This record gives sequence, C-alpha cells and structure tokens, in this order.
Amino acid sequence: MAPKLVDYLLYEPEDNGILWIKFNRPERMNALVGNSQENGTVAKVGEYMRAGDDDPNIRVIVLTGVGRGFCSGADMRRNNDPSVTGENFIGNRGEEEGPDAIREHFFHGFTKLHRDISQVRKPTIAMINGPAVGSGMDMALHCDIRLGCENTRFIGYQQLGQIIENGGSYYLPKMAGLGRALEFAYTGHLDAQRAYDWGLLNYLVSSDELEQTTRDLCDRIMRTPPMVQWVSKRILRAAMDGSLETTTVLTSNAGGILGASEDAEEARLAFLEKRAPSFKGR
Repeated sequence: MAPKLVDYLLYEPEDNGILWIKFNRPERMNALVGNSQENGTVAKVGEYMRAGDDDPNIRVIVLTGVGRGFCSGADMRRNNDPSVTGENFIGNRGEEEGPDAIREHFFHGFTKLHRDISQVRKPTIAMINGPAVGSGMDMALHCDIRLGCENTRFIGYQQLGQIIENGGSYYLPKMAGLGRALEFAYTGHLDAQRAYDWGLLNYLVSSDELEQTTRDLCDRIMRTPPMVQWVSKRILRAAMDGSLETTTVLTSNAGGILGASEDAEEARLAFLEKRAPSFKGR
C-alpha cells in the first residue's frame, strides 16, 4: 500500500529497485516537523519505510536529506507548530500533563517510531549528506549501513540538556566501544573522519561522489538473493543481543530453507550460465 505523502518527506521509488526517502525542509536543514504525531516526520519515515518494505519492486531503501543537511533533529523554533498535522500523538500518548509526560512522549512516540526503521526487512542505507542531529542521528544509526562525506556530522542534544536518544545509546557502544560512546555522550559532537574511524560510517567519500557511491553499493546489494539478505539481517541483529548457541540454531535452520528456495536455484543457474540473476524473493 502506498503511503500518504507529505511535502516535508519525499518518497521516490525508482524502476531499478531503489527507494529514496528524503527529508525535505532544506531551508531548516531538514529539521523535523512535529515530534511523535501521526503525521510528524519521524512517524512518516516509519510509514514510508514500511511501504517500501511491502513493495515487491523495492530492493533497497535509502534515507537522505535534500540540500546541505541530512536531518537537524527537533526544530527548536517555538512556531514549529505540530498542528500542521492535525493529529494526536501515536497511541494518543504525549498530550498528558505532569512529571511523566516526557517519558510517555518518548516511550510511546519516538522509541516505537525509531524502532520501525530497524525492523524493516529489506536493506536500509543512510546517505548522510550533512549534519545528523539528535533524532536525525538516531534514525541514521537504526539503518543497516551508513555513508558519509566531508559535510557529515553527528551531533547530540547535550548542550540543550538532553541525553543521546534511543538508537544512539544502544548502537554507539556496540559500534564504537564504550569509551568512545562515552566521549560522545560527554561532548555531543563527532566529525566525519572520526565517525568513519570509529566505525559509524561504512564509507567516507567526497560529497560529489556520495550519491554515486550509494548507487554502486545498492547495485551490489541487488545482485544477492533478497531472501538471503532478509534472513541474514534478522539473524545478525538478533546476534547482537544473543548468544553463540542462539545464533548457531538460527543459521542452521535458515540454511536449509534458503538453499531450497527458488532464488537460490536461480542464483546457481545464473552463475553457471554466466548471466545476471533474476530474483523473485521466494
């Protein structure tokens, strides 16, 4: 099912199997619209990604920004009025008053919406063309792969009195190590080179090469049977929090299923016949 489109987040599927989802407020460095409302930017990212996940013609989903920024996070202007959506918070949470309102807002809003990205079945790529701030950083870290350029920056909300958000607190220690994650927690800023050195970026290229490098990576991804990717993603993500025993059981079960799939047979035939494979995801 096609998503309900908004002008501040673009949905651009291509015939080659790539879906581009683009933050589209370049005049505000792609700051978020609203927060956890149903039609706020973060919710729409999840909705767009689920639509791409369900589209059999889409193989890879790329999240990026229009203009100079990736996503500058929350719009700190007082007139960033979420009433442009006319919707309640997800699950009607976050409108309550009192000391627990912020927890309700984050747990039932941002936490769920950010996790939507990590639970997408297909490969997801963050093409980080500029600063990824706060929630923008969080969404980038929830993607499977990240590409950056000299303009890439990871910035937290520390100077505004907030901790790293959900994905940052979870992924940073696993990707970069505890000491480096704590350094970011204390300072709130990471430039492109250090992000690459720390393992947050898979690729660091010049800005004029960023899109083509992303397209080349998508092309290589699409040469592999999609079921192999879908199952590998679930196993590897589960392995981050599981044991060796759990991982071996998952891989043993998956191996036989994948080996008997139509795509596996097509891959073997294409290899023997020296031609490009045609996968069907089954």
